[in-house]
Amino acid sequence: MSDQIYDNRELSWLKFNQRVLQEATDENVPLLERLTFTSIFQSNLDEFFMVRVGTLFDQLHIDKEKRENKTNMTSGEQLDAIFARVRYLEPQKDKAYHDIMKQLNKNGIECVSPDELTNDEEKYIKQYFEHEIQPLLSPLIIDKRHPLPFIKNKKMYITAHLESKSGVKLGLLPVNDSFRRMIIISKSPLRFVLVEDVILRYASDVFENYNVLDKAIVRITRNADISEDDDSFLDCDFDFRGLMEELIKKRKKLAPVRIQVKGNKNSEGIKYLCERLELSEKQLFTTTAPLDLSFAFSLKNNFECSSLCYAPFTPQRSPFISDSMPIHSQVQKKDILLHYPYESINPFIRMLNEACSDPDVISVKITLYRLAKNSKVIQALIDMAQRGIDVLVLVELRARFDEENNISWSRKLQNAGCTIMYGPKGLKVHSKLLLITRKKGDKVEHITQIGTGNYNEKTSELYTDLSLITANPDIASEALEVFNALSLGHLVEDTEHLLVAPLSLQNKIINMIDNEIAHAKAGEKAFIGIKINSLSDKKIIEKLVEASQAGVKTELIIRGICCLISKVKGQTENIRITSIVGRFLEHSRIYIFGTEERRKMYISSADFMTRNTIKRVEVAVPIYDSDIQSKIMDIFNTILRDNVKARVQYSNGLYKKKNVKGKKLNSQLEFINRACKNAELITAPATEQSENKNVYEPSEFYRQFLMQ
Repeated sequence: MSDQIYDNRELSWLKFNQRVLQEATDENVPLLERLTFTSIFQSNLDEFFMVRVGTLFDQLHIDKEKRENKTNMTSGEQLDAIFARVRYLEPQKDKAYHDIMKQLNKNGIECVSPDELTNDEEKYIKQYFEHEIQPLLSPLIIDKRHPLPFIKNKKMYITAHLESKSGVKLGLLPVNDSFRRMIIISKSPLRFVLVEDVILRYASDVFENYNVLDKAIVRITRNADISEDDDSFLDCDFDFRGLMEELIKKRKKLAPVRIQVKGNKNSEGIKYLCERLELSEKQLFTTTAPLDLSFAFSLKNNFECSSLCYAPFTPQRSPFISDSMPIHSQVQKKDILLHYPYESINPFIRMLNEACSDPDVISVKITLYRLAKNSKVIQALIDMAQRGIDVLVLVELRARFDEENNISWSRKLQNAGCTIMYGPKGLKVHSKLLLITRKKGDKVEHITQIGTGNYNEKTSELYTDLSLITANPDIASEALEVFNALSLGHLVEDTEHLLVAPLSLQNKIINMIDNEIAHAKAGEKAFIGIKINSLSDKKIIEKLVEASQAGVKTELIIRGICCLISKVKGQTENIRITSIVGRFLEHSRIYIFGTEERRKMYISSADFMTRNTIKRVEVAVPIYDSDIQSKIMDIFNTILRDNVKARVQYSNGLYKKKNVKGKKLNSQLEFINRACKNAELITAPATEQSENKNVYEPSEFYRQFLMQ
């Protein structure tokens, strides 16, 4: 198989982040939203360096000749390519930032440099520095006699190159988290300075006994690629929760992988700091934009209803759910699908709260990965346990960068009387699975919920996800099998309905692709439709190439990493790859195999990456309800018709927006409009319902059901 059909995982991810940056330059996006996209680009890049670049440095030290399995690049070659690509992208981010700030200035929002202050403003800022900042500063001197202090990950520092007869001296001023980031000069128009710029301006006053030769703002990014299988912890005496707490502490001290500088990168002070941190010139990146753009969210939160932001949108009520009946009674009649963030997560929360007060509920089992800060899901589980319901919660403590939150939640749940368990050794449990068991007399019934996204009320307003609630006894039986296997430390080896990684998802996906290949070779129409976040599983990629060569029409909607290159003649010419980057984070996973008359459809928590398909516990659920199949197919096709936020991949591996011919279609905006119209169907007369041609219409069964 030719190498030209593969893209390197890390370089593909950087292409995705470039698509995020493109939103910051799109003049059709409101200004404060554009500023937010620059911040997202920056925070994405932070995590990329902490995790992926950190991993490559680790691999470089272990085996520098080892090559990855698609583009055959060594760790060193990948790092060189990453550094070159980031060095190309950073000036684009800087330009986007400065262009946005110029336009915001015209709209009454100005981030002022200390050099641009009036005399009166200068006096105010000087007094502010002397009274509010300087007393809290902790200046440090670094030279041959003074050891380098620990420089925290992603924290800003002011460096000052100090004149000294004894060699280089470096002054260091940490920008304390307790400082107000934006120092407001006036509110109308809004004028503010950033605290790090103020500290930089008056750093010479702090080091008053020295001649300051040069000053800069710096920020270090540290390797955060820790593993629960780290050799130093294999034989430890901690329980698993204790082990994770120790690993979190270790992460904070890992080696630097990048230094960012706002200022003169060639100063002796910066060179000296890089030398002490053992950072090469390749790892040094300069910027003219602030090193931390998170203040964009503070600005946005103060202007939510203005023309500078997206029009406000609240997730809508689903027209398929009645307020007059318990959720479990409705699900017994027909499966329910919720489409976040267009439809509200409230029916799911309501189902949990109803279970808490339902005398027939005897047990609840759930897997938790990432949760909201003030989680209603956690509170409902605590209330159930305190009421005497048997509550089993699998808390994944290894959810990257949410470990501390999950450790805290696990303690609260355990203290409330929930039974807590963790995933199998070496495997994260990433599935989104809930099982409610009711017993009325001799009759036992189950409600199963399986989704593509976390049980997180906050992200349910920001991420596109699907959530299926079903009373199907076959699905419930296999969901129970998953929970029992996790409780006993086993893995599910085979199932008839669910796809369950790590042992029975990848192989079944490949079998379904093989089935489409067989239909294509028999001269029949064949189709594969996949919507996921990332594609890097080489076995699945090879099978998709084989399907393309057999003539199977394949539509892949992939938001982020995609290691497959489409439209390569003779190999992937029957594959089209689309990426959507817009207001909401595309997060739902949909698998479709076959044409309409023999279609198999699943929703899942699993991307097509080996970490998901064979290294995690993931669950995909089949969609058996014909109305829900139609709704998901409509979602899929609407995204494919998007000609505003969609980027299509070409045979050179690059992504370009579609040439708009005719009416524009922004799929996310379309779903917002549909959700609002669908919510009106709850009370709208039947004649009005039929006139909403762009709205997904429920079946006659639903219409009658809602009338009850």
